[in-house]
Amino acid sequence: MPQDGDLAGELRLRDGHMRALTDLRLSVTDRCNYKCVYCRTGNDGAQFSELPIEDYARILRVFVSLGIEKIRLTGGEPLLRNGLLDLVRETAKLRPAFSSEPLDIAITTNGHLLAGLAKPLKEAGLSRITISMDAVDPETFTRITRVPGGFQKVRDGIRAAQDAGLGPVKINCVLLRGFNDTQIEAFAEFSRREQVIVRFIEFMPLEEDRTWSPETVVPMKEIVERLNRVRPLVALAPNHVSETARRFTFDDGLGEIGIIAPVSEPFCGHCSRVRLTSDGKLRTCLFSQSDHDLIGLMYRGASDDEMSSWIRQIVQHKEARHHIGEPGFLKPSRSMVHIGG
Repeated sequence: MPQDGDLAGELRLRDGHMRALTDLRLSVTDRCNYKCVYCRTGNDGAQFSELPIEDYARILRVFVSLGIEKIRLTGGEPLLRNGLLDLVRETAKLRPAFSSEPLDIAITTNGHLLAGLAKPLKEAGLSRITISMDAVDPETFTRITRVPGGFQKVRDGIRAAQDAGLGPVKINCVLLRGFNDTQIEAFAEFSRREQVIVRFIEFMPLEEDRTWSPETVVPMKEIVERLNRVRPLVALAPNHVSETARRFTFDDGLGEIGIIAPVSEPFCGHCSRVRLTSDGKLRTCLFSQSDHDLIGLMYRGASDDEMSSWIRQIVQHKEARHHIGEPGFLKPSRSMVHIGG
C-alpha cells in the first residue's frame, strides 16, 4: 500500500477529467419484486441476468485496489439475491488502498424483505442502508409500486434497520408530478418523527416505459419552497465535495432532508462514481450509451493486474456530464433496473 501522499494521488483511479473515482455502484441482480412506475414496464416474463457471487467478489477486490472506498450494492432488488450475505462478508474484509478508513459498504433496497435481513446484514459488515420509499401513505405507495400490501413491510424494515444499528436510515423518494408530489410535506414530518434522513430525487429519464418529460420533474427550487412552509430550512454543509445531495435540517434541528437534483442542478463536475451492471458491464455514467464488458475480459482469463489496467483505460473516457433536457439527448439503452440505482 503506498504510504506517500503524492504517490497515492498518482495511483488512485481517475478519469480523463482528473476526477478521483472512489464510489462503485454494483448491481447484484436485475430481478425485483416491485414494478415501480418510474422504473419498470410492469410486464412479467422478463429475462434476468446476474453473476456468481464469487465473480462479484473478485471484481470488488480489483476496484478496491484501485482506490474505491465506497461500495453500494444495488439491484433490481439486492435482497432477492442468494449469497448476498456472503458477498457482504467478503467485501467487509477488504481494506481501501489509499485510505486508513474502513471500506464503506451500503445497500439500496426497496425494504420489502428487510425486516428479516437487517440484523444479519449488519453482522456481516454492512455500514449503511438506503430504502427506496416513494410515499408515506399506503394508497399512494401501492399506486407507485404496483404491489399491494408492501407499505407495512417497508415500515417494518425501517424499524428493523434502526434496531440493528444501521441508522440513520436514508429514505430515497423519487418525485413524479401527478403521482407522489403531494407527499413532500408528509415526508418532512416523517423524517422528523421517525429520525430518518429523507432524500428527494428528481425524476430522471431512466424508466423502461419512456414516459419521462420535463413536466414530470419536481425541481429542487419547488421542493425547497414547500419544505420551508413546514418549518424554515437550514442548510447543512456537505460531507464531501462529491456528495450528490444538498442537505438541510429544520430550524429546530429535528429531521434531515436531502435533495438530489441531477436535472435542475447537475453535479457532474464532482462525480466520483462508476457502475457495474448485474451482468458484469462497466458503465462510466448513469446515462452512458454503451457498456464495457469487464466480465468478458475476466472470463477470457485476465489477471487482476490486467483487469486493473483495462479499467483505468475505460474510465479515461468517462463523460464530463450528462445532457438531460438538451436537444439531441438520448436516454440510455438500458433502464434503471439494469443499471442499478
